[in-house]
Amino acid sequence: MTARHRESTPPPARTVWAPTSTTPLRAFLRTETGSAIILLAAILTALAWANAAPATYEQFWRTPLSITAGGFGVSQDLRQWVNTGLMTFFFFVVGLEARREFDMGELRDRRRLALPLAAGAGGMIVPVVIYLGFNAGTPAAHGWGAAMSTDTAFALGMLALFGSHLPARLRTYLLTVTVVDDLLALAVIAIFYSEHVTPLPLLTAVAVFIVILTVRALGVRHGSVYALLGAAAWVALLRSGVEPVIIGLAMGLLTYASPASRGDLERATDLFRLFREQPTPALARSAQGGLTSAISPNERLQQLYHPWASYVVVPLFALSNAGITLGGGFLAQALASPITLGILLAYTVGKPAGIIASSWLVTLLSRGRVRPPVGWAAVTAGGAIAGIGFTVSLLIATLAFDGPQLQQAKFAILAAALCAPVITWAVARATTLLPVRLRIRALLGTADTIVDLAAPVDPDRDHLRGPADAPVTVIEYGDFECPYCGQAEPVVRRLLADLGDVRYVWRHLPLTDVHPFAQLAAQAGEAAAAQGAFWQMHDRLLAHQDRLRPPDLIDHARDLGLDVGRFRADLHDQATTARIAEDVDSADVSGVAGTPTFFVNGRRHHGAFDLDSLSSAIRSARARAGLDHRQG
Repeated sequence: MTARHRESTPPPARTVWAPTSTTPLRAFLRTETGSAIILLAAILTALAWANAAPATYEQFWRTPLSITAGGFGVSQDLRQWVNTGLMTFFFFVVGLEARREFDMGELRDRRRLALPLAAGAGGMIVPVVIYLGFNAGTPAAHGWGAAMSTDTAFALGMLALFGSHLPARLRTYLLTVTVVDDLLALAVIAIFYSEHVTPLPLLTAVAVFIVILTVRALGVRHGSVYALLGAAAWVALLRSGVEPVIIGLAMGLLTYASPASRGDLERATDLFRLFREQPTPALARSAQGGLTSAISPNERLQQLYHPWASYVVVPLFALSNAGITLGGGFLAQALASPITLGILLAYTVGKPAGIIASSWLVTLLSRGRVRPPVGWAAVTAGGAIAGIGFTVSLLIATLAFDGPQLQQAKFAILAAALCAPVITWAVARATTLLPVRLRIRALLGTADTIVDLAAPVDPDRDHLRGPADAPVTVIEYGDFECPYCGQAEPVVRRLLADLGDVRYVWRHLPLTDVHPFAQLAAQAGEAAAAQGAFWQMHDRLLAHQDRLRPPDLIDHARDLGLDVGRFRADLHDQATTARIAEDVDSADVSGVAGTPTFFVNGRRHHGAFDLDSLSSAIRSARARAGLDHRQG
């Protein structure tokens, strides 16, 4: 290994940068923990209200509300508006998340679809069998749908609270499983829990949906068009007797997700530059449209509507549906009810059993080629937390039951939502008592991870810093003029100094549309590399990002003791620019459009690039690498 490619000892660390652009409110809203706490508060409020003043609770939510235009309108009570109207919006967000998983998440590798499909189905079938074991042959058997579906947001929030020792990838696995769960649950609602279907309104809804597909195929991007068509389809489904919430899921699934491409970002920059030169209203609209179109509709809509779904819609749903009167007589009756026992055991026993058994069966039948991305202890904890079936379960319960049976079903659903986190915590706690190596295997598993990096590290070509045989490789696509790269650089140096067994790779991605000297600075780095001084030039350029003009680069070379004549020649050499172009091409293939972008052992790091976030990703990759080595 020549000096051109490696530096064995990292330079001393400097002040560690931490992100400051995120306010406490934003950080709170972006965590599932926050939404779960608000949901719990709504449940407790509903229980307190229903027990303190049961008459006013029911009277309020049975208040009629009509929306009419001319002689046409829709009239429902407040609870029905929440259950059919606001929940349509909730399932639209669910559809967005499902589509994102198919386009950009774990399910973008269609070979990985078999496992969450089987786990999601198994995690619904086993609970239904348990419920029917208590209620088969009785009128309550019709309520089997209330015992099968997981509340994704609530479960992920409780997982953050009660599963802090569990691997981060469990969240991704649980999300893919519950995406399948949500899709199947909506199909069950549409088929088994719709009222008597009226053909003409149903055909109208189908026709409106065909119009939606046609408008989408024509490339119409105005949200108001889809909102009007979606509202028309919702009304038609409501009139037909089919649960109208399914239109929300369908609209969400139609909204594609994709990472921002470098070409789109460069076009947005050009439009903004035109506006900067001529700040006219027309160019302002053009620049705004360019910025908006660079981000996929799915990501824009999720950012806009996900907080509303998590912090407004679901809590309102809980407030309107979770209120039950917990008198002594009711508790005794509920605890002896087959409905209560069936739902409670379906979620606390059937859910984890179904997910674990289905995952194990797929692993067995595929002879290990398809297996969970986490260890079996983590799968068990994920199955346990999936026993929270609050939102969709309550929705189906309101469709299947009424009177005392509905109250018993609600009690069981709430009880399961309390028991599931406790079981999850117990599994996580028991796992920590295992020996270290066995614990790592039980949590992380041995499945191969998706590799996001298109161009593997080449020690004979790439610029490496740190041990050549390190178990963890961190790759950064960077721009010497990018201020965020400058802020991330001391974090990387600190990681190399503290962790020791990390190999670091720098690849060029000069953002020439926003940084006029980035390309020349990258060429300076390669010109210095020709004299074995890449890392010295790398550190100097990031430390002096305000001095990247051609005379400054010559001064940097002179101060580093380089042959200035040779440096000048190499600075504009065709081989130098070709070397940078290769890095840019590899960034494009890997879906990298901005800087800095990090990859840890080939997997893209999507979190912040502060010390804690990167350290956590590296430790997880190191543990998995050690496990793979022992497995091999």
